[in-house]
Amino acid sequence: MLTAISILAVLIFIAIIGIRIVKQECRGIVERFGKYHRYVDPGLNWIIPMIENLKTRDIRSHTLDIPAQPVITKDNTEIKVDGILWAKPYAAEEAIKKTFYSIDNWKKAIQELAQTNLRQEFGSLTLDESLIARATISSNLERELDKLTDEWGIKVDKVEIKLIDPPEDIKIAMHKQKTAEQTRRAMKLEATGRFEAAEQDKLAKIQQAEGAKEAAILRAEGEKQAIERVAEAKARAIELVNTAADKYFKGNARELKRLEVTENSLKNNTKVVLSKDGINPQIIMGSIPTKAVE
Repeated sequence: MLTAISILAVLIFIAIIGIRIVKQECRGIVERFGKYHRYVDPGLNWIIPMIENLKTRDIRSHTLDIPAQPVITKDNTEIKVDGILWAKPYAAEEAIKKTFYSIDNWKKAIQELAQTNLRQEFGSLTLDESLIARATISSNLERELDKLTDEWGIKVDKVEIKLIDPPEDIKIAMHKQKTAEQTRRAMKLEATGRFEAAEQDKLAKIQQAEGAKEAAILRAEGEKQAIERVAEAKARAIELVNTAADKYFKGNARELKRLEVTENSLKNNTKVVLSKDGINPQIIMGSIPTKAVE
């Protein structure tokens, strides 16, 4: 009886110590006597103690630093470059097996590989090309590293260049060049502004002159019309007076009235036109007789 209880206790103990829990972000493999036996998913799993061994891999993206290093560009300029990358193991069974059996330390291996490829990328570019080609270099590195690490069961998600640091003397020269370029642009913008302002001023003066011209024309036209209307009114008045003189005045009184009207009409004029019949107010706004009396 004690023997059966003992055996049961041992089995329970073995069952308990053989329980393994695999987290959601992990995948694992079970080795039996040091040899691959099976693939393990997240959750509750059981292994045979002392006979089987469970190994797990975190399949989340891992942040890996690319240490700063000096590189030589195509135009023989030494610059310091560093970067950062994100990589993760594939979740598939074969990929998890590769992370254990194809590479000893996949994180360190990717960092070393990234440094080597970084030197190659910058070595194919000049300094000026390197400074403006971060995105291109990152894309090329990501594609190349992902292709090389596939045999390790690793996926390279992204690569970023953090720093491109030229020598101090080149920094000073670049700063001077940038300052000169900014000064040149400022002078160009200032000159353009002055030119545009002069053009606007010229246009305003032209418009002002045209406006003054139009106003003068309108004033002259108005004065002309006013003079014509005044002259017409005076002629009409003379005509009415003459008509009234013929109707209501007789003899010398009629002639006197005509002379009075003529005098009032011509007092501001410098010329007097005489006809064979003497001064006749009716011809002031009419036609001059063909024969005038000296």
